[in-house]
Amino acid sequence: MYFFLSKLSFVNISFTSTTILKMLVNIQTQSKVITYADCITQMFFFLVFGASDDCLLTVMAFDQYVAICHPLHYTVIMNPWLCEKLVLASWIMCVPFCLLHSLMVLWLSFCAHVEIPHFFCELNQVVHLACSDTFLNDMVICFAAVLLAGGPLAGTIYSYSKIISSIRAISTTHGKYKEFSTCASHLSVVSLFYCTSLGVYLSAGVTHSSQSSAVVSVMYTVVTPILNPFIYSLMNKDIKRALKVIFWGETMKGSTGLELK
Repeated sequence: MYFFLSKLSFVNISFTSTTILKMLVNIQTQSKVITYADCITQMFFFLVFGASDDCLLTVMAFDQYVAICHPLHYTVIMNPWLCEKLVLASWIMCVPFCLLHSLMVLWLSFCAHVEIPHFFCELNQVVHLACSDTFLNDMVICFAAVLLAGGPLAGTIYSYSKIISSIRAISTTHGKYKEFSTCASHLSVVSLFYCTSLGVYLSAGVTHSSQSSAVVSVMYTVVTPILNPFIYSLMNKDIKRALKVIFWGETMKGSTGLELK
């Protein structure tokens, strides 16, 4: 669990940094200018870390499925070799498609000065500002959205359908609560990620306002990554116990019976 959490934390920090750092510089300098090269670079890393976040959440859903549905075989199935390969597979699947998007934007023709109605170089916004034909770009965007968003979402739904079936088969209420609490933090993060992401595109489709889309985008580019550590921290017994030791000076007993202060 902590192996995947460390990777998710790295992706969340990087995902937020690709947009927030430039936005803070713009606020400080009172300048909203971004060079063409910087825009393409920002777009690439934003897509990579966003897609990696989605894939990692699916991998963590599979980890929860194995932990709840096959607890006795968990250490055998989720061995370090498999965990590393799952993370590597997420990157291998995300990077080529995101690189393809960035390279295809380079083929488009733009005017000398273009104003992007967003606080960062969002792929769809940039593509639709091009003067040349964007039909091929739109097709690749749709295909990548189905593969990199629909695929992980289907995997997450499948994992949780198995988890729910396993929890329903438990006879005692205490057992059901214990199993559900195991995946509660991850389920909260997944719900927050998909609800905010879908909310951005649904609101943009309804209002057709670039400004409102930019405002709502703050939810999944800034708010969601910031909330993820708090969600996992508040629902993790080890972290809550460690916080009690730090802030309230309570003692914590280890497995040997020694008191840690």
